[in-house]
Amino acid sequence: MTTEPAGLTGDDGPPADLRTLMAAFPTGVSIITTSARDGAHWGMTCTSLCSVSLDPPVLLVCLRCGSPTLEAVSDSGQFAVNLLHAQARPTAELFASGAPDRFERVVWRAPAGAAGPHLTYASHTIADCSVLSTQVVGDHTVVLGKVDVVTPIRLQRPLLYGLRAYASWPEPAPVPSPVPSRTASPVASRTASPVASSVPSRISPERPAKLSSAPTPRKHSDR
Repeated sequence: MTTEPAGLTGDDGPPADLRTLMAAFPTGVSIITTSARDGAHWGMTCTSLCSVSLDPPVLLVCLRCGSPTLEAVSDSGQFAVNLLHAQARPTAELFASGAPDRFERVVWRAPAGAAGPHLTYASHTIADCSVLSTQVVGDHTVVLGKVDVVTPIRLQRPLLYGLRAYASWPEPAPVPSPVPSRTASPVASRTASPVASSVPSRISPERPAKLSSAPTPRKHSDR
């Protein structure tokens, strides 16, 4: 069922600079795919993806009104979300271009029960979804989909898009080596005081000391 909120028009004054706002909000990159009833395959690059509910598992995607992919999703009642890995930028750009031969230029599979073509070489995870409802909001349509199956493909960092450029999740920073402590060890603290050891003895080790009635000389401190 498709509905459109009332009172949402483009005549309410100059539009807010939403593109600039959202450009500063990096997100992951996905490709929404589906197959129409006539067997044609459709797909488009999408960054407007959001989780809605965990129980039941529901997500939403926002697709441009008039998009052939949106029409095919509405017709078939299902779609696949292909989450792209960091090396899949060429695939993201291809499906954003609208090239009519895009499925001929990528590797994909259509396993039994799939909600749309699986881009197995470009994705790290794929979710098959059933359409719950759609709602037109301005120039896009919000599609709510129940997640039926999640298929991990490979453990790889995701592709990101932000500031009008593609990027990848950075590698973790190396853990710095521990800095050696400069505190003296307990063994070293038990050694003789360097002050005491540096003061020469008045008794020559080569001649025996002579007995004398003179006052006993002050002992050197060992502290």
